[in-house]
Amino acid sequence: MTNAAADDAATWPGEGHTPHNLIVSGLVALIGRVRASPQLIEAAIAREDLVAGHNAASLIVLDNVTPRYLKASVVLKACEAGLGVTLDMLRDSRTPASSLN
Repeated sequence: MTNAAADDAATWPGEGHTPHNLIVSGLVALIGRVRASPQLIEAAIAREDLVAGHNAASLIVLDNVTPRYLKASVVLKACEAGLGVTLDMLRDSRTPASSLN
């Protein structure tokens, strides 16, 4: 992970691409992906419900997948909250970016 951050810093020289800014932009991107995940989970549940509806006449479907999706959704919300706190701390920090090098 350290090498990847160093590579990014070397690839993006300049004032706006400090290691601090790279970390912040990485967190923003990660939060975006975490926020998109619940919609993906809901779409997967809807697809499974649709398939179960088509197969209902000839197949008994045990609903053991949905609880896992719901647990994943809860964990994603907690993850988003933690990432948000981390991002706020980085944005509000008064530490000069040069000391993070």
